[in-house]
Amino acid sequence: MLVDHLISDIERVPDHYLHGRVTGVLGMMAEIGGVQRALSIGDRVTIIGRNERRVQAEVIGFRAERALVMPYGTLDGVGLGCRAEIAQTQPVVYPDDGWLGRVVNALGEPIDDNGPLLNGEHGYPIRNQPPPAHRRQRVAGKVDLGVRALNTFLTVCRGQRLGIFAGSGLGKSTLLSMIARYTSADVIVIGLVGERGREVQEFLQDDLGPEGLKRAVVVVATSDQPPLLRRQSALLTLTIAEYFRDQGKNVLCLIDSITRFAMAQREIGLSAGEPPASKGYTPTVFAELPKLLERAGPGGPDQGSITGLFTVLVEGDDMNEPVADASRAILDGHVVLDRTIFERGRYPSVNVLRSISRAMPGCNNDDENRIINRARQLIAAYEDMAEMIRLGAYRAGSDARTDEAIHYYPALEAFLAQTKAESSTLEAGYAQLAEILKNGAGA
Repeated sequence: MLVDHLISDIERVPDHYLHGRVTGVLGMMAEIGGVQRALSIGDRVTIIGRNERRVQAEVIGFRAERALVMPYGTLDGVGLGCRAEIAQTQPVVYPDDGWLGRVVNALGEPIDDNGPLLNGEHGYPIRNQPPPAHRRQRVAGKVDLGVRALNTFLTVCRGQRLGIFAGSGLGKSTLLSMIARYTSADVIVIGLVGERGREVQEFLQDDLGPEGLKRAVVVVATSDQPPLLRRQSALLTLTIAEYFRDQGKNVLCLIDSITRFAMAQREIGLSAGEPPASKGYTPTVFAELPKLLERAGPGGPDQGSITGLFTVLVEGDDMNEPVADASRAILDGHVVLDRTIFERGRYPSVNVLRSISRAMPGCNNDDENRIINRARQLIAAYEDMAEMIRLGAYRAGSDARTDEAIHYYPALEAFLAQTKAESSTLEAGYAQLAEILKNGAGA
């Protein structure tokens, strides 16, 4: 088998190279001359610098008959006249079932010290296209995420795309780790985009754990890496998910976070001379978001599905800031983590009244929808009078609806709370919620 893979790798080596020369270096970019007609946006270039140092770069634009390229590393040792070799094919990776349990960087290279990766037979473009809309299956069947608040109030269907919206420090990454550990999905592909370097090992060892990692592939690009790598880590995450989807698997794709993907694209656009638009984000940011997010979803008739959960870091807890607003319009629902709930000590701090799963009503039966609607009404009734209740200004018996909400509220709050080490199945969540509404017992 290793011999077959080696032969396949040798066959992929091109028999000739086109090359140009570096004609200018400015900031994070280099200009390449002499081969501009052989290049297009997204093509790869390898610059040979001082001491034969090879710097991989990507074409991000053109100016004055020169190609503008941005490196995947630093431009140290690169100067005028340096040779620039042009890749003959579009950037592809060769995923394989052997990638399960592995941690890779944005270029698809192993970074977990567990040896080389075996390459699959078929190449998958980094910038792949989603299946045609008319050939996609409909979302159907539920995905058990292992978190009560999501399983019940925001039930996720196979092939659905859900955003987790929250300000900084509200536990988005922790919630993702709970989902990754307890979900019923066949395969999990996790993209850590612009993650803090010190938190990567904590996530792998403490949050995901050995059992969770066995059926997962983790793509990592830390916050100190160049914007091209941070952007590509999100693209590669979807590419790997597409491979497993094509094997008939039901894949859960987790990306933390879409906001850092947008920030990386903003850096790239500004470097290429693109004008800033909304809050400094360039127009290509809002063009790239749907291209990325639409790749998740149900596949064709003979394929599995990609269920996507994407975190969105909202600036200043503003749910209407540009990236959050654009993402919410594309996704099939949103989970809002509320700072007020977090400060009260309830985790996960999901605000079920501000969150919605657009595919949920069609996936649930009538009894399940009735239970959820009843619980939502009780929570809403309590929140409408919450300030008066906490101040002691509300007098029992003044309003029957509020009295009922006060009676049920402690049990519903306890139901929504869940520790990181605790898991909950779909069936158990609905049964527990039905029992609470039946008995009305306080917690």
